[in-house]
Order: sequence, then structure tokens, then C-alpha cells
Amino acid sequence: MTWGPTMLREDDDPELIRRVAAKDRRAFETLYQRYVHRLHRYLSRLIPSPGLTEEVLDDVMLVVWQNAARYNQTSRVSTWIFGIAHHKALKARARLASRPAAMPLSDDEATGNESPEDVTMRGDMGRLLARGLATLSPEQRAVVELTFYQGCSYAEIAEITRAPVNTVKTRMFHARRRLAPLLTALGLASRPAAEEKPAPEEKSG
Repeated sequence: MTWGPTMLREDDDPELIRRVAAKDRRAFETLYQRYVHRLHRYLSRLIPSPGLTEEVLDDVMLVVWQNAARYNQTSRVSTWIFGIAHHKALKARARLASRPAAMPLSDDEATGNESPEDVTMRGDMGRLLARGLATLSPEQRAVVELTFYQGCSYAEIAEITRAPVNTVKTRMFHARRRLAPLLTALGLASRPAAEEKPAPEEKSG
């Protein structure tokens, strides 16, 4: 796989969460700095409004601060945090959709507000990939982002999105099929997934 996640240290996340649960502000700052850019990138792909993305990001980290004691260690800390972010993003999208006179999205809003990680992949390839992701449904985009940019397994994505693993595989199947011409043109290898097939119960993402 030639396009993939930036591998970040997570081995001491459980200890950080334990300290955050005890209201250790220094531990929270460390956790915040570790996740803020990853979360911003993910949220900006799901929420077509930079301002609302920032608002939701703050809300996510507030939930982490307030509810760290509820982390039960059955999954990675990153899975728990991204699960919070995913559902906050869905609620934010619903609020946007309910607005009576939504303004047309600018190109920057349609492709997401750039984070420092986005800056590193800026250029023709980065812009084309961003535009390709913008053509996916929010559900498909979430699976692609979590797989290739956050390094999540299908089981972890299922936990984050509260969807069956087969549904996650279905969404990735349709996302890769839609992005295939673009990835081929860019010469990018896709993630091998022998069992990646559309699940019988869901024909679209």
C-alpha cells in the first residue's frame, strides 16, 4: 500500500486516559496534541463546514475530558475517541441538513479544511485525492479515512461507526470501485483485501 496511515505512538494512550480520568491536565494536553490533527482531518471530511468542524472537534475533546473514566479498555483508545468523533459528526451533518437556506459549498469546504497533515500531501496528487473522497457518501468516506489514514481494522471501524463488519466491507468495496480510475491514474496501490466484497444485505454504501 503506497498511500496509508501515518503511524503514531499509541502504546501509552491507556495510561494517559487513566490520568485524564483523574483530571490530570498535563495528560489531557498530551492526548489532545496527539489526536487533534488526526481528528480534524477526519471530521473535516465528514462535515462540509470548517467552522462547524472546529466546533465539533472541541466538543469531542470535551467529551473525552469529561468521560475518560468510562473508557473500558475493550478497544484501543483511538477507536473509542474516533467513535465519539464519528457520532458527533453525524449529528452535525444532520443539523446542517435541517437548515432551510444552506449556502453552496466552496471548493475548500467540499474537500475539507486542511490540517498540517493535509499540508504535507498538498499538490496535484493531494488535491485529486481530496476531490475523489468528496465524491463518496459520508459513510464510504469514513471507511476510507479510517482505513488508509488512521490505520483502523475493519473490526475497529465497525465499532467506531456502530455498523456490522460486513457493512464496513461493503462500503469499502463501493468506495474503492468509485475511486479506482483515480487511483489507477495516480499510480497508487490499493489496500489488498481478499474478503472485501459487497455484503448481501447491503447493495450500496
